[in-house]
Amino acid sequence: MTITGQQIQVRKVTHWQPTYVYKQGEDGTYTFQLILDNGAAEYVMTLGEDDADNLFDWLSSSSEVYFDMERKVLMFGTRAVGS
Repeated sequence: MTITGQQIQVRKVTHWQPTYVYKQGEDGTYTFQLILDNGAAEYVMTLGEDDADNLFDWLSSSSEVYFDMERKVLMFGTRAVGS
């Protein structure tokens, strides 16, 4: 059985890029581009200021991050049972 790239549901976040778009008189827009498995896929998230601040901190301090493509869930690293 051959597994295609489209069948892989959880991918490693290998790179990420935050952006901020200024809009005069309005709240700005924060986006995070997630590069998954060295470019095999990507996903763009649009967030409010508080969520963007939290996500920036989590991404900056985590050594491994995974993204579930189907459920749109970020998972920050793995931990051994009992840790």
